Amino acid sequence: MRTFKNYLLKRNTFSIALMTLTALFFCQSCKSEKKEKQIETAVSEPKNVIEIITEKMDFQMVDTIPSGWNTFRYKNVSPQTHFFLVDKYPEGKTSEDAENAVAPVFDSAMKLIMEGKSEEGFAEFAKLPEWFSEVVFVGGSGLLSPNQVAETTLHLKPGKYILECYVKMSNGIFHTSMGMTKDIVVTEADSGNKEPTSDIDIVVSSTDGIVFDEAIRAGEHTFSVYYKDQIVHENFVGHDINLVKLDENANLEELESWMNWADPKGLIEPAPKAFTFLGGVNDMPAGNKGYFTATLIPGRYALISEVPNTMKKNLLKTFEVLE
Repeated sequence: MRTFKNYLLKRNTFSIALMTLTALFFCQSCKSEKKEKQIETAVSEPKNVIEIITEKMDFQMVDTIPSGWNTFRYKNVSPQTHFFLVDKYPEGKTSEDAENAVAPVFDSAMKLIMEGKSEEGFAEFAKLPEWFSEVVFVGGSGLLSPNQVAETTLHLKPGKYILECYVKMSNGIFHTSMGMTKDIVVTEADSGNKEPTSDIDIVVSSTDGIVFDEAIRAGEHTFSVYYKDQIVHENFVGHDINLVKLDENANLEELESWMNWADPKGLIEPAPKAFTFLGGVNDMPAGNKGYFTATLIPGRYALISEVPNTMKKNLLKTFEVLE
C-alpha cells in the first residue's frame, strides 16, 4: 500500500511539474510572440517622411505632398554630386518653362564664361524671361555627395513648386538642362508634423556670415538654420548652408572656388575628392528657418555657402568634431 501511495505521490508531483513547465512555456511563448509583434509594429510603423531618390538625372518621389512641416530624406545613389532646391515659380509656370526658357540661357552664358568670355557670358542673362525675377527659392537640401543620405525639414505653403539641381556636368551643362527638374503640388491638407527640435542652431546672414556654437561632439545632431537676411550675391543666388566633411588634404581655397557656379570650374563634376558633402539647407528668404540632421564622426568639417568670396564674407566656417 505504501509503495502504491509513493507511486501516486511521485506521479502527482511529476504531473504538477509537467503542468507548470507547460504553463511556463506557453507564457514565455505568448510573451515572445507579443514582443515580436511589438518589434514588428515598431519597424513597420510608417514614418511621415518624404523619400527622394536620385539614380541618374532625376528626382524619384511622389507628385503630391501635404503642406506644413515636411521632412525630406534625400538619397543620392548616382555617381554625381547633387542637391535639390525648391522653387516657387509664377502662376502657370512649370518645369517645362524651367527647362525650355531658363536653362538654355544659363547654358549659353556658362559656355561663354568657360571660354573666357565672362563679359559676354553674363550679358546672356538679359535674355531670361521677365517672369524669372518672380521666382522664389524656398529651401531644399545642401549639396550631397554620391552614396550619401541627407534629411532636410522645411515648412511649405500650399501651391505648385519645382525641384531642381543645377550642379554642372564636366562640359558645363547644368543638370537642370539634363532633365533634373520635378513638378510637385503641395496640398491644403496639413502634414500634422511639428517643428523639429534642434541641438545646434545656425544663424546665417550677409552681415555676420555663419554664426553657431562650434563646440560640437560626435553623434547625431539636428541643426536649425535661421536666415537672418537674404541678398542676391554676385552669382545671382542667395546664401545657404552646406555641411562638408574635410579630409586631411582638403584645401579651403579649392572648396571656396568650387562652390561658386559662376566660376568656370565651379560646381562642376567631378567634385573635388577632398570633400564629402553631407546636406544642409538650401537658399531661403529672410526670416525663414529650415532644419537638417547629420551623424558626425570625429574629424574636421566646414559649413559653407554657395556664393563667391566666402572667406571674406564669413560664409565659410571650419570646426572640429570631437569624440
